[in-house]
Amino acid sequence: MFPQRIISLVPSQTELLYDLGMDGRVVGITKFCVHPEAWFRSITRIGGTKTLDIEKILSLEPDLIIANREENVREQVEALAAHVPVWVTDVSNLDEAVEMIREMGDRLGAAEKADSIAKEIILGFLRLSSYRKTISTEIRAAYLIWKNPYMSVGGDTFISDMLSRCGIINVLASETRYPQVSIEQLRELRPDVVLLSSEPYPFKDKHLLELEEELPGVKAVLVDGELFSWFGSRLRRSPEYFRQLLEKLAGAPGFRKNAWGEI
Repeated sequence: MFPQRIISLVPSQTELLYDLGMDGRVVGITKFCVHPEAWFRSITRIGGTKTLDIEKILSLEPDLIIANREENVREQVEALAAHVPVWVTDVSNLDEAVEMIREMGDRLGAAEKADSIAKEIILGFLRLSSYRKTISTEIRAAYLIWKNPYMSVGGDTFISDMLSRCGIINVLASETRYPQVSIEQLRELRPDVVLLSSEPYPFKDKHLLELEEELPGVKAVLVDGELFSWFGSRLRRSPEYFRQLLEKLAGAPGFRKNAWGEI
């Protein structure tokens, strides 16, 4: 018998559950699980990813809770695991994301749908890899996720793996997790571009101007954080977005129909 009362503690995995056809089986989500909007408006919210309402979660009588090693707090997950089966995923790169998607399908009786999503993601990134070969420019970037203080991404993060899939060099790849970085450090690192994520800090146009003034000769660009950090079914959209970003950064030729060719 597959789980019938599921609670998701991770936004990207909530969206994956929807795409796997779990409508009616998911009974609780976090306040950050904004996709799909229909679920965000109708399903019980059980706190934030790191501020879970344990009592409310248990009151929903789940038979499976899906958490993530990085996004959730260990002590809170362990408190829940004392009462309810908990599956804790651990995703730090594309290969692990694809594996997680397939495992979720197996655990929930949706293996065929999960395999279809996984194959679509794999094909998209193969096409992106093929497209990258048409770009000779080497791009060095700092990816910022927070302000006051500025925080970036180290080489062991999922976001850094996404940068490498684009062929973009993470100038902070020698760091781990999410290091603080100063303007002085960025000047020393000399990136070609600073990518400002839309989440978790909501960078805006005004922040582009601020950074470009502080970092003469460096281009600042806003990017969609969900497409760099969500490791569920949203990855189907990432390769095309990355291709467009590369065009913007490297001045590559405009996209033509079938320009990626056959894989």
